[in-house]
Amino acid sequence: MKKALTIASAALMLAACGNKEKEFDAMGTFEATEVTVYAEQNGALLTLSVNEGDDVQSGKEVGLIDTTQIWLKMQQADATKEVYRSQKPDIEAQIAATRQQLAKARQEQQRYQELVGDGAAPSKMLDDARNQVQVLQRQLEAQVSALGTTSKSLDKQMAAADVQVQQLSDQLRKCHISAPIDGTVLEKYAEQGEFVTTGKPLFKMADAKNMYIRAYITTQQLQNIKIGQAATVMADYGDGNRKSYEGKVTWIASRSEFTPKTILTDDERADQVYAIKVAVKNDGYIKIGMYGEVKF
Repeated sequence: MKKALTIASAALMLAACGNKEKEFDAMGTFEATEVTVYAEQNGALLTLSVNEGDDVQSGKEVGLIDTTQIWLKMQQADATKEVYRSQKPDIEAQIAATRQQLAKARQEQQRYQELVGDGAAPSKMLDDARNQVQVLQRQLEAQVSALGTTSKSLDKQMAAADVQVQQLSDQLRKCHISAPIDGTVLEKYAEQGEFVTTGKPLFKMADAKNMYIRAYITTQQLQNIKIGQAATVMADYGDGNRKSYEGKVTWIASRSEFTPKTILTDDERADQVYAIKVAVKNDGYIKIGMYGEVKF
């Protein structure tokens, strides 16, 4: 009788274990979008007012690289442009005298034409007047052409100076270091007073408010999960302490990979898994690298 009771108890325990719902469907670690800010110009780092752990808003200026030489080059380029502008000829003013001579010559031609028509003057005088008009006309055209060529050349030189100023303005803008995203400073690589070169990392920051858990699912689970699907994400604080968050699947890998050694899957026999990302809103307690679980 006692043996029968023992067998019955064991069967009930097995049944209970078999009916127990799984606590999670996938496991992974929390990550965030990280951005490393690099120096875009060479020069002394005059200021860098961020420290690890600081929350910084996107677009906020947090540092400055010495701009003295760039500013001086901009002043030089502006002065060069003004020199070209002052050399640009006033075409109308410079051809005014020739226009006046041409107008007078045409009047003389008209007067001699009338005199010759009345027989009061020889035709040679009319021919001379016509030649004078033609000479002055060609002289005027030559002046306009030469002055126009000079003006166009100076316009191009001024345009080149404008381009140079724009290039220097861009270099000047890049001396002002700004935060590219809203986020938290994770690491700082440079200090005020250092000489930095283009490409040197200055600091790294991450969007710690909008995080995601990179979890892994088996091929069998893949057919039941789609992008946009809601999920419950549990942050694991150790010793069985968990906190739940609402999440949404935002990415599913298109290629499988070997199961990471630190990850448990729904099917312990699975050698190949698919990575997924489930986005969550961080209330300040989730940290990058923390383990978590996902329940679909």
